[in-house]
Amino acid sequence: MRVLVAMSGGVDSSVAAALLRDAGHDVVGATMKLWGGASDSGCCSVSDVEDARRAAGRLGIDHHVFNFTEEFDEHVVEPYVADHFAGRTPNPCVECNRHLKFAAFLDRAVRLGFEAVATGHHARVARDGAGRPRLLRGLDGAKDQSYVLSCLTAAQLERVLLPVGELEKTEVRRIAAGLGLGVAGKPDSQEVCFVAGPKGAASRGRFLEGRGALRPGRVVEAATGRVVGAVPAVELVTVGQRRGLGVAAGARRFALEVDVESGVVLVGTEDDLAALEVRLSRRTWVSAPLPEGSRVLAQASAHGRPFEAVCEASGLRFAEPRRRIAPGQVVALYVGDQVVGSGVAERAAA
Repeated sequence: MRVLVAMSGGVDSSVAAALLRDAGHDVVGATMKLWGGASDSGCCSVSDVEDARRAAGRLGIDHHVFNFTEEFDEHVVEPYVADHFAGRTPNPCVECNRHLKFAAFLDRAVRLGFEAVATGHHARVARDGAGRPRLLRGLDGAKDQSYVLSCLTAAQLERVLLPVGELEKTEVRRIAAGLGLGVAGKPDSQEVCFVAGPKGAASRGRFLEGRGALRPGRVVEAATGRVVGAVPAVELVTVGQRRGLGVAAGARRFALEVDVESGVVLVGTEDDLAALEVRLSRRTWVSAPLPEGSRVLAQASAHGRPFEAVCEASGLRFAEPRRRIAPGQVVALYVGDQVVGSGVAERAAA
């Protein structure tokens, strides 16, 4: 089979290419140039392109670079900025998978005559009794990345291979070292690739300042209407946040709502954060939509703890009260270890 491997310059995608090569497939590596800005960290930096090129050379496979900077800016960076300026909490990695890795990259591969694409994600593609593809959690629970793939469809999965999803991360690094790959000990990327600097509000703030004016915000206690603090940029606050709200020491207050237009962050106690449901938009299903009343496990962040919920027409009803989910966050839906779909959290109806 002719397989185009998305080589990010990391250990996982390099080993994915090696495993497919050793299995007898006709393998070619390709790295996506996604970002042309100042950041040189994350999964699309200049140094990562060179790491991917060297890994491909070590494996004896061809390597190409695809320029998708315009698509990346349109589908990932601009929505990320727009969400922050609307008081939402975006997930750019999911959107990159939705629009770039498993859309633009897959389309390019098909046009070039490849039968499948592969990545280094820690997730698994399996087949049910009828031969239809299913998306499963990766074998290594600590490294599972099925959450960021929850936007994929069965049609896309038909052409997707995820070789390292069957391995523990320690085994991936052992294989890389045995092959003499320089990326064997390379740390995993944790940052938003187009935001320079360490993870956190300060780096996000510097990035967003280049795209628009940030405004200071008042922190208002929901129960009393009193102003109890201030934030330098309301666009950087997320629902559920406790630190950085300027509230007096000893008073544990959490962000309940973020209203960028009025410049107000409503805060309350941890109990005030409790919710019984979440509205979902942009719902996608791996195969057929689940009917209302279906029980699922939901996950609201890449490494969040799954919780029980029931599918409803507007979204999910939780089995028991839990912290509300920040608008803009992706919610992945599982039945056991199988990903069945996803949606994007929205503000509760007024």
